[in-house]
Amino acid sequence: MMADMVKQILAKPIQLADQVMKAVDEASSFKQECGELKSKTEKLVGLLRQAARASSDLYERPTRRIIDDTEQVLVKALSLVLKCHANGLMKRVFTIIPAAAFRKMSSQIENSIGNVSWLLRVSASADDRVDEYLGLPPIAVNEPILCLIWEQIAILYTGSLDDRSDAAASLVSLARDNDRYGKLIIEEGGVGPLLKLVKEGTMEGQQNAAKAIGLLGRDPESVEQMIHAGVCTVFAKILKEGPMKVQAMTASAVSELAANYPKCQDLFAQHKIIRLLVSHLAFETIQDHTKYAITSNKTTSIHAVVMASSNNSNVNNMKNVIDEDHQSQIPHLMGNESPFQMHNVVANTMAMKGGVKLPQKPSNNHVRGSSQGIHQVYYQHQQANINKGRELEDPATKAYMKAMAARALWHLAKGNSAICRSITESRALLCFAVLLEQGTDDVQFNSAMAVMEITAVAEQDTDLRRSAFKPNSHACQLVVKQLLKIIETVDSELLIPCIKAIGNLARTFRATETRMISPLVTLLDEREAEVSKEAAIALTKFACTDNYLHLDHSKAIISAGGAKHLIQLVYFGEQIVQLSGLVLLCYIACHVPDSEELAQAEVLAVLEWASKQSYVTQDETVDTLLQEAKSRLELYQSRGSRGFR
Repeated sequence: MMADMVKQILAKPIQLADQVMKAVDEASSFKQECGELKSKTEKLVGLLRQAARASSDLYERPTRRIIDDTEQVLVKALSLVLKCHANGLMKRVFTIIPAAAFRKMSSQIENSIGNVSWLLRVSASADDRVDEYLGLPPIAVNEPILCLIWEQIAILYTGSLDDRSDAAASLVSLARDNDRYGKLIIEEGGVGPLLKLVKEGTMEGQQNAAKAIGLLGRDPESVEQMIHAGVCTVFAKILKEGPMKVQAMTASAVSELAANYPKCQDLFAQHKIIRLLVSHLAFETIQDHTKYAITSNKTTSIHAVVMASSNNSNVNNMKNVIDEDHQSQIPHLMGNESPFQMHNVVANTMAMKGGVKLPQKPSNNHVRGSSQGIHQVYYQHQQANINKGRELEDPATKAYMKAMAARALWHLAKGNSAICRSITESRALLCFAVLLEQGTDDVQFNSAMAVMEITAVAEQDTDLRRSAFKPNSHACQLVVKQLLKIIETVDSELLIPCIKAIGNLARTFRATETRMISPLVTLLDEREAEVSKEAAIALTKFACTDNYLHLDHSKAIISAGGAKHLIQLVYFGEQIVQLSGLVLLCYIACHVPDSEELAQAEVLAVLEWASKQSYVTQDETVDTLLQEAKSRLELYQSRGSRGFR
């Protein structure tokens, strides 16, 4: 198909070149100049015919550009030569052809020769090229980087695996240096061969290609083009079966694409990438990590297969307990063995293990169920081999894999209820709790960000909040424990995401659950304005009217010394902190206006002062809340600064 298209592209310039040579033969003036044009046109048409014979090997993008340019040159050459056909004195007098026109046309044909020669060289296989220096074609003089991109993509199509790996690394450098270069790589057809290299390259080549794809996805349009090219399918296969180093780079690429184009989140989920990422997160993180992978509601263990067949005395019942997700893999797992041969192997194994009797020659009614049972045994065997290989990886690779899996889950979870539900149902929260405590720096940070995004969605999604963050949930308790531990540590880059996560969970805590209030109040006095601001916002989620337990939480904030800190923030804090502190102070004043602590701190005077500040009056919502808080305090504390008695 591609070869036919290239032949069609080449047909017209070849015809034009023939017309130019024929027109030269019929020229009646400027015969010497026309003869020079004919000589060069003959060389050009020879190269064009060589390109037509090699059309199946030509790289399409530069072919189109170069042949279009060559066609325009030949059209001009034909027009010039036809002017030399003028007969008679008068026609020659009025047909003025400057000598410079022939020199310019000769130069343009030479450039076309150089362009087509370069195209043939760049499209040649690695063996034919023999490390020949390709140089720059004349067409790329004004934009040399385009030529370099063409050359590297051509190598991705025709080079050896090592050469393709080097080409992918070169594209990584180009994409990292400049956003425009990344767009050019996509426009010039680089995504397809990169994805192919991810599937079949050397380990280094796979890593380079996956890294390049991640760097190319810097904007929604670019990511969408890669989605259409099949990136989801390729990434799912790698995350399931590839070497861990390649899987880690693939997870990194997933995080980049999801971060820059959130609409692709669901497409990744449809390809079961969430489940695969969670399994990488769980590996060697939690005990018996294999049972924490996302599965269907059906039991998938070998034990369940044996029990089902034993209890029902019918192999066909196995089909009710096998994970349907893996049925499509049966032919691959069974190899060349027939279902009946493989059935005998499994039957004998099961009989030795538990005395389960299975028919030696199953009837047609039993084939489907037994095949699924066979598949499950081989699937478990395959998983055991994969896990064994993963266990042999060095600790740095394992840590990087977890960091990238957590990062990918962070960006996939952002604003997506369905994905957050899949993540929380897979027991990934247990993994995050462990990794927040024991992981390396990158693993901890990415885990904290993932928890922050999941809790942000749960804050808005009541069903998710009630299912995933129930107060008596062991996973939820462990996560909250680690979040609080980090908040109490104070000096950590994890501080802000952990503060936000606790704030997002404000509506899940019971009235008696006040242990998170005091550490957050302490952070109101933090020297970093951003930390104080986030602490105030988190506490506001506890004290705001939307929180059913706002009265209890407001009292807890006051008891922890919150009023004093908030007054300092409102009076002396940076502007980004002042407003957050004022909103929290207003909510507390509205809910506990008769508080002795508020009266002693002269909160009413603070609110009076704030009501005259421009940054407050410009925000209608804050101004309304401020007026309500003042009104409530005046009712109880109008007798002076001592408050209601």
